[in-house]
Amino acid sequence: MLSRTTGIVTAFVAGLALVVAAVLVVRQLTEPSKPELPVIPESRRPVLEAAARVCSPLSVPLLAAQIDAESGWRVNADSGQAQGISQFAPQTWKEWGRDGDGDGRADVWEPRDAIPSQARYMCHLYTVVKEVPGGSTRRGSTRLALAAYNAGPNAVLRAGGMPKMDETRGYVDKIVNDLLPKYRQAEKKYQENEAKHGSKKHGAAASPSSSSSSSSPAPSSSSATALPSTAPGATVPSASRRQP
Repeated sequence: MLSRTTGIVTAFVAGLALVVAAVLVVRQLTEPSKPELPVIPESRRPVLEAAARVCSPLSVPLLAAQIDAESGWRVNADSGQAQGISQFAPQTWKEWGRDGDGDGRADVWEPRDAIPSQARYMCHLYTVVKEVPGGSTRRGSTRLALAAYNAGPNAVLRAGGMPKMDETRGYVDKIVNDLLPKYRQAEKKYQENEAKHGSKKHGAAASPSSSSSSSSPAPSSSSATALPSTAPGATVPSASRRQP
C-alpha cells in the first residue's frame, strides 16, 4: 500500500511539474519581448561624453543616436559624399573639422576628431534654427538642427522649418522617435550601473580593516564596469547631404 501511495504522489508531482513547465513556455512565447537597448562602444564613450559638454542642448544620448543613424558606429562608413563615423561631407568637414586627438591633423576618419567636430557643428546649427518657426522649443530646435545636419542649414532656412525631403524627415524621425528614447534608457542604466559599482567600491575602501581603527576617509573609486563595445548597425543615409 505504501509503495502504491508513493507512486501516486510521484506521478502527481511529475504531472504538476509538466504543467508548470508548459505554463512557463506559453508565457514566454506569448509575452512581448523587451526591446534590446543599444550600447555605446566603450572606446567611444570618453570622447562622446566630452563632446556632449560643448553646448547645453547636446547630450550623450542625442549624439549617440545621431551617430547610430549616420554610420552605425562604423568609422569607415562612406556613402560616396559623406564620410566617417559622423558622416561629414568634404565641404562641411573643411569648414568644421577640427583636430580633436592632438596629432596636428583634422581627420574625418578619426572618431576623436569627427565626434567633437560633430558636436561643434550641431551647436552651430542650434543657433541657426533658433529663429526658424518651431526652433524656439527644445524638441523643435533638436528636430531642426538634425534636419540641418542632414540636408544642410540652407535647406532648413529656405523651407522656414522642416524641409519637404523624405530622406531628411525619415532621418529626423528615426533619431528623435526611435533611437533617442532607447539611448536615453541605455544611458540611464549605464549611469545607475556606474553609481552602483562606484558605491560598492567606495564602501569597501572606506571599511576599516581588522588591524586598523583609523577614521580618516578612504578615497572613492573613479571607475566602474563599462558596457560591452558592441552597437547596433544602421543604414548610412544617402549622399546628397550637409552642404553649407
